[in-house]
Amino acid sequence: MGDVVRVSQSSPEPEALERAAEVLLGKGTLVMPTDSVYGIGCAALPDNPAHERIFAIKRRDRSLTLPWLLADASDLGRFCADAPEWAYAVAQAFWPGALTLVVRASDEVPACYLRDDGTIALRVPDSELVRALARMVGVPLPTTSANLHGLPAAGSFSDLDPRLVAEADLTLDAGELPLGVASTIVDCTAGRPRIVREGPIAPGAIEEVAHGARGHSVSLS
Repeated sequence: MGDVVRVSQSSPEPEALERAAEVLLGKGTLVMPTDSVYGIGCAALPDNPAHERIFAIKRRDRSLTLPWLLADASDLGRFCADAPEWAYAVAQAFWPGALTLVVRASDEVPACYLRDDGTIALRVPDSELVRALARMVGVPLPTTSANLHGLPAAGSFSDLDPRLVAEADLTLDAGELPLGVASTIVDCTAGRPRIVREGPIAPGAIEEVAHGARGHSVSLS
């Protein structure tokens, strides 16, 4: 069975952060809590074998791609290209939080992490733990829900499949998570928001922010 370390999401212990960062920088796989559900991820390093291992551990089709968890909202401008102003406004309103934005990727995103249409899904989770890890390793964390493909996502450590924990290099146990449901996904590649998956953030709230931002300049700090 893979190693398991207890951790606080809001005030992560330095020893746990260092252990997890060591696994990520060593091109390993990490099961970690987020604000929504438990995820299994790696570091977005070039030619990282852990990226492929995640698909094998989940028994997931390699044609699918992994969303990136970012350290800060300001990273949106770095990893996306030609996003509409309303997308920045939506990020400003709901990040950190359970909102994933699908955007056209910039040249800083390696091809192996891209969808076939050149897009990538980005999120800044409301988790000090995950954001601190992304800062420590210096790159985003490609992460998907920590469950065998087709089975329910885990909203608490006790919900994790033991087989998945056994195959990952390290699992961080934060007990039960605040939300327990997957994030809202919004496609930002068209003229208005398109809800790909409904989640904790209501579509109406997203549309309201996007509508108010059209024609206005928005910056993320």
